[in-house]
This record gives sequence, structure tokens and C-alpha cells, in this order.
Amino acid sequence: MHPALLPPDAGLGRAWRAAMSANPPLGKRRSRRHFLGLVLVCTSLWASSAQAACRQALALGLDISGSVDGREYRLQLDGLAAAITAPAIRKALLALTDQPVAIAIYEWSGQHHQILIQDWRLIRAASDLDAVAITLRNHTRTAAPEETALGAALIFGASLLASAPACARQTLDISGDGQNNIGPPPQSETVAQALSRVTVNALVIGSDNAGGEDMRQVDIAELSAYFRRNVIRGPGSFIQVAIGYEDYEDAMARKLLRETRPMIIGHATSGPQVRLPSK
Repeated sequence: MHPALLPPDAGLGRAWRAAMSANPPLGKRRSRRHFLGLVLVCTSLWASSAQAACRQALALGLDISGSVDGREYRLQLDGLAAAITAPAIRKALLALTDQPVAIAIYEWSGQHHQILIQDWRLIRAASDLDAVAITLRNHTRTAAPEETALGAALIFGASLLASAPACARQTLDISGDGQNNIGPPPQSETVAQALSRVTVNALVIGSDNAGGEDMRQVDIAELSAYFRRNVIRGPGSFIQVAIGYEDYEDAMARKLLRETRPMIIGHATSGPQVRLPSK
């Protein structure tokens, strides 16, 4: 409620009316302006908190470009399904049931090829996670261009987040195993403008066929540097590395734990202390 609408005996209402009293001394005028500024900030924070019943909108984009074969495709979708239903992730996502996380998932390849797998769903209960996992496991691949349009995938993710429920934070989680080779570069101004209010994290997938351990490490280091320099952005953004698609499930689980920890006024900011079960 706006302070001017509070009943006469409300503390903030009395303070508001006192600050609005006519012709105070100069020093008191300055104090009044300072007080009014604080009231407006607090009112804005209260309104934002009231409107954002969701603590985070999380869009996940999965790379299905030409470098991804059928087996690797299933390792991504089934790996994500397993990650979101793992006990540790379930606990993290359901940590604040009054301020849930909203999830949407899409796959991407060429400049004009982005397919929505899961539209926005508020995760209020374990059954919501189970339903998303079933959608992922039942989804089948369609023919897609071989190009890697990473910039276009980021723009699509930004447009998807624009249709998300009102949430305190917006995060785009992009997976990829290669660099952009068509369409707007991820570091372009066009992409930057689309993502001006979005935190972008990345899951970098190292090659399974890099010609030996040394070459694999070089490949991962180069790809990680590319994503760090051109793709991730926003407060607290980070890269998670998967050592090949076999590691995708575990890498996704580690990343979800890190990026969905609660950050809400009135709740502990450290989030739940959870560990992945050892294999």
C-alpha cells in the first residue's frame, strides 16, 4: 500500500504526512527530501516484490546443430530430464515454494531454426519437474540445418524470456559445442540489446573426438574462452564445462545447482546446501 493511503495511526503514514507538512526549515526540507527518496525506493522494492511471485525465469537452449549426432542429441535431452529430477536439483528448485522458478526449454541450430520443447511452467511441486522430464524424454528430433547460429539462439532466448511470468531474475542457459558460423555474432550489438536485462550462463560441451587427451584439453580451453569472451554476460554469469556429451547430465546438474540458488529479500541468500550423489 502507498504510504499516503495508510490509516492515520500507521507509523509510515504519520511519517509521510509529517514529511509533507508545509514550510519546514531549510534543514528539515533537506531531511524531508532524503526521507521521501527512501520512501519511494522502499515503495518501489515492495511493488516489485509483490509483482514478482516467481524468483527466477530460466530458459534453457540446447544445441542440435550439425555437429550433434543422434546419440548426442538424446544424451542432451535425457540428461537434462535426469538432472532436473535428481534429488539435489529437486530440492534446490523447490526450496521456496511461495517464490517458484519458471522453466522453458528450446533447441536451436540454424539462424531460423529454434523449436520450443517446453513452454513456461512454474515449478511449484515435484510433479511439475516430473512433467517437464516426461516432455523431454518424449521429444523427438526433427530435421535441422547444420549451421551453428549461436547469436540467433541467444536472441530467441531473449524473446522467450520476454514472454515469461513476472520473475525477480531472468536467466538464459545456453548449451553449445561450437562457435557461431552464421547470422549475427553473439557479441554483436543486436544480441547485446536483446539481452540487456538477462544473465546468460553457458554449458560448454567439449569434443568427444578431439584426437587424444591433450587435443581435447586444447579444444575445451579454446571453446570456453570463446564463450567467456562472447556469450556469457550479466551479474554472476559463468561457464560450466562438460567433458563430452557423456558428461552432459552431471555438468547440467552442477550448473543448475549454482544458478538457481535462492536470492530473495527476506530469505537466506546462501540457498540450500545440497550435494550431488556420488556415482
